[in-house]
Amino acid sequence: MNILSFIKNIFKNNKIEEDTMKKFLIVGLGNIGDKYKNTRHNIGFKILNEIAQKEEVTFTTQKLGDLAKFRFKGRTFILLKPNTYMNLSGKAVKYWMTKEKIALENILIICDDLNIPFESLRLKPKGSAGGHNGLKDINAQLNTQQYARLRFGVGDKFSKGRQVDYVLGNWTDTELKIIPTKIEKIHTSIKAFGTVGIARTMNDFNTK
Repeated sequence: MNILSFIKNIFKNNKIEEDTMKKFLIVGLGNIGDKYKNTRHNIGFKILNEIAQKEEVTFTTQKLGDLAKFRFKGRTFILLKPNTYMNLSGKAVKYWMTKEKIALENILIICDDLNIPFESLRLKPKGSAGGHNGLKDINAQLNTQQYARLRFGVGDKFSKGRQVDYVLGNWTDTELKIIPTKIEKIHTSIKAFGTVGIARTMNDFNTK
């Protein structure tokens, strides 16, 4: 290899690395099928649907999920709704992370959380699954818990033994009136996550 080819390869590799760092995989967790559409467990899907509408992009069904892309300030945001069902979410995350060559620190998982009150939002750079089956599978597939996750509080207003019925139950009319303002805040924070980083985004985003 001559010196010119060597220099070209360096620039090419640097460009690939730079492009990789400007790509972000935003995953909303949920279950496919109409019976799950408006359930608390499907808040990840609902959030991504609203963001796609605001960004005027359309989801297309591809391998292991529905995808849509939008750009903001030189970054590419890939929205993914896995079609593997909640308990196998990690398979879709790992596949698209690998296919799109997305760095682990550029992945954000959005899911419901019983452990925090309704209306509350929590953004963290890492953490345990906290009993969430979707996160459990992602942890297993990626072999790490070192990825960002945004938890949407759904509360715990259910009687003993009724947890599954609660998360797979539909939102109340009162809750549905509040959710859009939360999604608007999440939309803004996703863009911040990709432009200013998770530390600064957490400072502005996390609520009680």
